[in-house]
Amino acid sequence: MTNVIDNKEEQRFELEVDGHTAFAAYDKDGDIVVFTHTVAPTELRGQGVGSRLVEGALSQVRAAGGRVRPLCTFVAGYIAQHPQWGDLRA
Repeated sequence: MTNVIDNKEEQRFELEVDGHTAFAAYDKDGDIVVFTHTVAPTELRGQGVGSRLVEGALSQVRAAGGRVRPLCTFVAGYIAQHPQWGDLRA
């Protein structure tokens, strides 16, 4: 199982795979998590790491009772393709 962590100090959700870290950066606006950009190292691309990262991040936002504003096109696209997360949009 993958373990997405919320690195609050860096304001990003992180997922480490094979010694490489993918992350989804965010800003906070009250209880709204504003996703600004997502980065997956070249070594991890094409393996579904970005999707696992975003799913883990959204799960944590939901568990905390928050909402999301996806300025990042990857996060916005993920939510559009997975309607079960649509209720989190602020």
